[in-house]
Amino acid sequence: MQKPLKETIDFYYNEQGYMVFTEHYHLERGYCCGNGCKHCPYGYDKVPEPRRTTLLTNRLNRDKEK
Repeated sequence: MQKPLKETIDFYYNEQGYMVFTEHYHLERGYCCGNGCKHCPYGYDKVPEPRRTTLLTNRLNRDKEK
């Protein structure tokens, strides 16, 4: 049985109103789903190229801006 999701721990809503899963949620799930999630802790393992490289580059650039 799946436990209920907790807002701010497992997900949050972005400015457009979309639900965004957190890194915590992904770690609890245990694998990369291949959808290119913003907080994927698995390095986008299941995302096909060339999208995987684009996502990793975008994440690197986003981290540099912080």
